[in-house]
Amino acid sequence: MFYACSTRGKERIMGMRILIALDDSENAMRAAEFVAGNFTPEHQITIFSVFLDTAMICDYYSPGLTPYFLTEQKSFCDLEDKRRAALKSIQEKAKALFLGAGFPEESINIKMKAKSRGVARDIIDEATSGYQIVVLGRRGLSGIGEFFLGSVSQKVLHGCKEASILLVS
Repeated sequence: MFYACSTRGKERIMGMRILIALDDSENAMRAAEFVAGNFTPEHQITIFSVFLDTAMICDYYSPGLTPYFLTEQKSFCDLEDKRRAALKSIQEKAKALFLGAGFPEESINIKMKAKSRGVARDIIDEATSGYQIVVLGRRGLSGIGEFFLGSVSQKVLHGCKEASILLVS
């Protein structure tokens, strides 16, 4: 079994704060499964997701808007609400995974944040709140796609200086 601990000076950290960046991909759920199966239950787990903030689009109204725009706006906002509900369901599934692995409920936190600076930057910002490890699933982009577009995991890997990064594929 893999026991995660680190040292900082003379202090030994046995109960680390672990941030799991979770989206709706299979690789993200594999990251949660990896932590649940390989880390001991004394660690604090935060299941963290970033969602698209649609408040400005969905709350926008003007008398000059066409009926077509209003219909499309409603369809878009309904779809985003469903995506947010699905993401919440995935977070709950990950929490159940940790509970099944013996983690106490009080050591599992769920956080959702509206995207403000970009998904990777928002994960990095959250990681600066005292986490020792950030765990992400590796996105399945092709080599060329990853070179041109980058990926969230790649950006977090290179941009996060406050915590260790664990990529799971």
